[in-house]
Amino acid sequence: MPILGKSMESEIFQIPEVFQKILDNSKQFDILPNIFKNNDFRSVQILARGTSDNAAHFLKYLIETKIGLPVGLTSLSSVTIYGTQLKFENTLVIAISQSGQSSDLIKYSSAAKAGGGFLIAMTNDDLSPLAATADIHISLLAGKEIAVAATKSYAAELLCSLLLVNCWLNQSTQVQQIQSIIKQANSLITNSNLVAKAVESVNSQDEIVVLGRGFSYPNAKEFALKIQETSKVSVQGLSIADYMHGPISALTSDTHLFVLAQNDSDLSFVKEYISQIRSRSPKIYWIGTSSLAQSDEIVIEGSATGNEIYNCIIDCIIGQRFALEFARKNGLDPDSPTGLNKVTLTN
Repeated sequence: MPILGKSMESEIFQIPEVFQKILDNSKQFDILPNIFKNNDFRSVQILARGTSDNAAHFLKYLIETKIGLPVGLTSLSSVTIYGTQLKFENTLVIAISQSGQSSDLIKYSSAAKAGGGFLIAMTNDDLSPLAATADIHISLLAGKEIAVAATKSYAAELLCSLLLVNCWLNQSTQVQQIQSIIKQANSLITNSNLVAKAVESVNSQDEIVVLGRGFSYPNAKEFALKIQETSKVSVQGLSIADYMHGPISALTSDTHLFVLAQNDSDLSFVKEYISQIRSRSPKIYWIGTSSLAQSDEIVIEGSATGNEIYNCIIDCIIGQRFALEFARKNGLDPDSPTGLNKVTLTN
């Protein structure tokens, strides 16, 4: 009998190798400091779909917190459906896509350039139409990805986003820092029991919610998406603050609620909400640190590099491994989810 999710597992396990390859080819970022120095960018627009859109949220947080510029996530239909002529002078446009083939991304990118925008594209295909459209292309260097659920390409998008912003700050990422990311990514991958207890506890018939905030929010969205893609169940991935503004009303004792609480991060915002959440008696799972967990709550220990942002890049592996093993538990093949293709061509 074939092993379910063999490709997805292999691709998750390649993540440290992808990180190393990005480090070995870091010269592709060398052009960026002069671009940022010689252009008076006043705002940033990021365009992406699906998994790459979750990486776009991560890049948005990086630029807003480190550079201080306003960052928007584009509405592609403003061009593809409504034919808007964009006015993008002094605007940096960053397109993120695993395949670089979706026609809506390409059409919007062309409109952004026609409107005066400067386009940087990050794709996993150097010969893709989106790469060809860009003023500058950053290769994700993830290698061929076969499983429909993107894993190593998402991790690559997070790391490349960090390197891009470091170039903007004219800060070189130390080899030692990247090696720490690689080492701890390997640690999460080689821990065969990393998600076992959580997978055993979660019932696919019950509500599943994944919460994060700040730099953990993109991973919350991506974690939820991975479960939806591979186990064919509806999962919410939300900001914990947004969750308290309405969705919490649906919380019951049957809900499986994951809280992304990275090591080395300020979790005071979680403390404000967790007592209200616990009053509904859901099954709570912590990803990252156990510092706020009670004895009856399951903890999946995450990385601890001393840097919240690095931990978020690494800990995306936890959500991917959970989705993989959860699908297997449910007798589903996460490599080929029903109704999905590897490349989604939206117009």
